[in-house]
Amino acid sequence: MVVVLNKWDLLDSEAKKRVRADVADMLGFVSYAPALEVSALTGRGVHRLYPALATAAESYHRRVPTSSLNRAIAAAQSAQPAPHGARVLYATQGAVDPPTFTLFATGRLPAPYLRYVERKLREHFGLGPTPLKLRVRLPR
Repeated sequence: MVVVLNKWDLLDSEAKKRVRADVADMLGFVSYAPALEVSALTGRGVHRLYPALATAAESYHRRVPTSSLNRAIAAAQSAQPAPHGARVLYATQGAVDPPTFTLFATGRLPAPYLRYVERKLREHFGLGPTPLKLRVRLPR
């Protein structure tokens, strides 16, 4: 995902600050996506569009080895354990387009902890501007 802010040449510096703040506020749920300020009329910033899209597409198709994934999950859990004693026993990537990870856990993992795990995976594997899916499997 890449957010493109076109017609950037029409804004004064105060309006640019407001737009940046509004974008950060309204699109906080995709904060991993770069926001490119461009002007199609003047060509300003357009040269950054293709590399950003190429990075997003590469991340969208990325496959992570299971052993590396489990090391990253273990490191994340060591740094910040899940609440209520829940633990991720192991994880695997079940799909690409977008990267989908299944976490086999001992108990329920709250949404904030899943966001933490997602951020750690994104940082560790350089998954950048692509959505990630995390699925949690609990014991029967």
